[in-house]
Amino acid sequence: MAAEEEQEMSRLRLVLLLLLLALPAALPRGAERRCFCQVTGVLDDCTCDVETIDAFNNYKLFPRLNELLESDYFRYYKVNLQKPCPFWEDNSHCAMRDCAVQPCPTDEVPDGIRSGSYKYSEEANNFADECEEAKRLGAVDDSLSKETREAVLQWAQHDDSSDSFCEADDIHSPDAEYVDLLLNPERYTGYKGPDAWKIWNSIYEENCFKPQNVKRPLASGRGDDGGHTFYKWLKGVCVEKRAFYRLISGLHASINIHLSARYLLQDTWSEKKWGPNITEFQQRFDEVLTSGEGPRRLKNLYFLYLIELRALSKVLPFFERPSFQLYTGNKSQDAAMKHLLLEILHLAKSFPLHFDENSFFAGNKKEAAKLKEEFRLHFKNISRIMDCVGCFKCRLWGKLQTQGLGTALKILFSENLIEKIPESGPSYGFQLTRQEIVALFNAFGRVSTSVKELENFRNLLQNVR
Repeated sequence: MAAEEEQEMSRLRLVLLLLLLALPAALPRGAERRCFCQVTGVLDDCTCDVETIDAFNNYKLFPRLNELLESDYFRYYKVNLQKPCPFWEDNSHCAMRDCAVQPCPTDEVPDGIRSGSYKYSEEANNFADECEEAKRLGAVDDSLSKETREAVLQWAQHDDSSDSFCEADDIHSPDAEYVDLLLNPERYTGYKGPDAWKIWNSIYEENCFKPQNVKRPLASGRGDDGGHTFYKWLKGVCVEKRAFYRLISGLHASINIHLSARYLLQDTWSEKKWGPNITEFQQRFDEVLTSGEGPRRLKNLYFLYLIELRALSKVLPFFERPSFQLYTGNKSQDAAMKHLLLEILHLAKSFPLHFDENSFFAGNKKEAAKLKEEFRLHFKNISRIMDCVGCFKCRLWGKLQTQGLGTALKILFSENLIEKIPESGPSYGFQLTRQEIVALFNAFGRVSTSVKELENFRNLLQNVR
């Protein structure tokens, strides 16, 4: 009798175990899966997969890049936050204290950076004769070699209006100021609502090649068919226009990750506590809460990562030249940072599954040239929209990240010029200003940080239903 009871109990335990195993399938999927259900496997229009990027970024590239961006050369960014919005009259500015940007007192910016910005442009514009200018530069700073002075001179005279993807600030405007990016980190400021929506709506509706009759998913005040019409349209357009949308969507996703990861969790008279806000992240990326859009946006982040990583791998010859310096005036630090910079660029080049940009603008030459110019002008327009952002800290990081992505695109579409850069001496065909260099690496640093933060959010959401 006892043996029969034991068998019955064993059967009951087995049935109970099977019920418990089946229970999760009967319940709604966990929060982690709802946000990351599509963030896996091979990316569209690429041969790379999400898992390869995660491993490469989180354990190889991110730690080195973070160290580089904390150096003096990359932490100081000169920006004009007072430029008026060129598209609509809007004097409204975010009054919350976390929207404010604290500029650097002039004496806190390293001498080499301040004098370098002056030498790279104002003097060169005032003196047409290259020999006179080189002598003047030598008088200003005798520590610069002849090759470096020649490079400085070319940076000054280079007019990249024809190949620039961004509306660059006039760094010599009285309103342009240096900002310490480490003291003004990108994080949640409370800037939201109609003003913030207007910025992104203008970007998506007027600058992403989308016809007016195609409804964008989750667009406010519109009927929505779950994105069916939009994604049918997107699938049917050329790879360049599809890539443009995915870059902007990826940038948008990256910014939202930063705001969710550095959220104001506690604000008292004694301290402020910033950290990850799971609820905020879910509102922006949960499959159910975003009608399926959230996971798509996260996947577009990885596409953006591949594009910017590819640009870094391509621009290596420009930075490898002995004449190129990350000049701040601190010789030992400058040399160490250039060594770290080259280490990062060689690491980027070693990535095994790079995006192949040769598929861009590869058809009829005349049509390809026209499409490339449209692509450039649309992105340049987006960079101008950043001057309409009402939150100054959001404007700062918006301008920096669009300039960084614009610089990455400029690199990808200048491959022939970069290949002709001599191993020593000045580079005549292809140039990057210090502003572009700082923006390029900080923008990629933001995307790299986003990929790293996703690992943290995955872990936090594991036990959330």
